[in-house]
Amino acid sequence: MRALTWHGRRDVRIDTVPDPQITDPTDVLVKITSTGICGSDLHLYEVMGPFLEPGDILGHEPMGVVEEVGPEVTALARGDRVVVPFNVSCGTCWMCEQGLHSQCETTQVREHGMGAALFGYTKLYGQVPGGQAEYLRVPFGNTLPVKVPHGPPDERFVYLSDVLPTAWQAVAYADVPPGGSVVVLGLGPIGDMAARIALHRGAEQVIGVDLVPERLARARARGVHTLNVEELGADLGDEVRRLTSGRGADAVIEAVGMEAHGAPVTKVAQQAVGLLPDALAEKLMTRAGVDRMTAFHAAIDAVRRGGTVSVVGVYGGAMDPLPLLKMFDKQIQLRMGQANVQRWVGDLLPLLTDADPLGVEGFATHKLPLEDGPQAYKTFQAKEDGMIKTLLTP
Repeated sequence: MRALTWHGRRDVRIDTVPDPQITDPTDVLVKITSTGICGSDLHLYEVMGPFLEPGDILGHEPMGVVEEVGPEVTALARGDRVVVPFNVSCGTCWMCEQGLHSQCETTQVREHGMGAALFGYTKLYGQVPGGQAEYLRVPFGNTLPVKVPHGPPDERFVYLSDVLPTAWQAVAYADVPPGGSVVVLGLGPIGDMAARIALHRGAEQVIGVDLVPERLARARARGVHTLNVEELGADLGDEVRRLTSGRGADAVIEAVGMEAHGAPVTKVAQQAVGLLPDALAEKLMTRAGVDRMTAFHAAIDAVRRGGTVSVVGVYGGAMDPLPLLKMFDKQIQLRMGQANVQRWVGDLLPLLTDADPLGVEGFATHKLPLEDGPQAYKTFQAKEDGMIKTLLTP
């Protein structure tokens, strides 16, 4: 089959690789019909190379049609249409029963002290082949895939794999009071959808922050008050306070993560680590890695005293310095973590109707064949051509 594979920093390629096979009686094979490129994939493209090997298949936002089922699969049959959550979770362990599918005890990557395995996402998360490919082997066929109806376009459902539950959890964790205010830092796919969900769930004031004009315009068209961080610079927190009765926002959703702008020294350090031999770089990142913390510090500044910061941007540093004095003094509540996809499916499926309140149909800015995946990564990383969300079709 054809698949999008990693070969080095900023080097992804389309290769011909062996077709996946049923290896466990509860496996299913899915023929992929749509698969997304996620902001998290850019971390693999740029920073996380020490935890990848040439030929690793990328991608964790797939959906498709069941091609084959293992002998113990009873919940699905050949021809069923499914979305595949990015967490590889069993659905039956203690953690999954608590709604913590990203901490699944069956697939935790204990070798690295990490949570549940993820599709297409490094040795740290199990080195499971991803979904930017023609076919995908999906374990736990009775409990993991989300069955959806035939008929509507893929774009109505594909974001159940990651974007929708990640954004929904970010808003749920932000705990915005009824009629309250929330700042969303970063208006990429997750931040954009989080702003939409916050409005849908009753936030009175949603303030979106970014520096890319296309992202700001898109959020503004959905009723978000937008701020250009490049224009405001260090005055961002003051502007948020001006808009929120001088206090700051009730909640801030930090949807940027480790590659925030405004930290040139750390950026150079991240790039330098990526040039080291893998074994040395891996050890350095897991023991002394430091992220670009600009967005996190902006979140702490912009939230009101007693407010909540919900971190959904991905971080990978082991030694990130936190402004604990300020956080303690402001009495900030902090929540974060990988999305527990299956936990939120029941909340989201009823919204995926012809009424389309979250605007999922049309959410993608680019729809491309899988063969164009390498160029799509390059364009997305450079924030060019108005690219915010891309769907690939094998």
